[in-house]
Amino acid sequence: MGKGAARRRADTTTGRACPCGSGRAYADCCAPLHDGDAVAPTAEALMRSRFSAFALGNTGYLLRSWHSSTRPALLELDPGQRWTRLEIVEAERGGLLDTAGTVTFHAHYRDAGRAGALTEHSRFVREDGRWVYLDGDQP
Repeated sequence: MGKGAARRRADTTTGRACPCGSGRAYADCCAPLHDGDAVAPTAEALMRSRFSAFALGNTGYLLRSWHSSTRPALLELDPGQRWTRLEIVEAERGGLLDTAGTVTFHAHYRDAGRAGALTEHSRFVREDGRWVYLDGDQP
């Protein structure tokens, strides 16, 4: 078992709060999506699960939840960057009956001891019936 899977299992058993900021335990929030036991019901839920994947270093989930036309062949995360908090600014469409939606967010991080934030207006679409990240603009 890889280090990421062991860390996710530890998070699940300890009842740790989900990194996405939902206020729920990771085991009851993003873990089922990361483990492939559930799919995100909305674009915002997918955005939250992707933030959690960045926070936990789960590149496999990030790639699986990326649209096939824009997905990179390889994804390497900066080991010195720690994602600390997600703030959803606005979500448009992306609901249960939609085929597209957008989420604007601020993702807060620490890098080399310094605080920073990434703001993005992300686009999500359904591919094969499930929500995936298409692309995003950073203002």
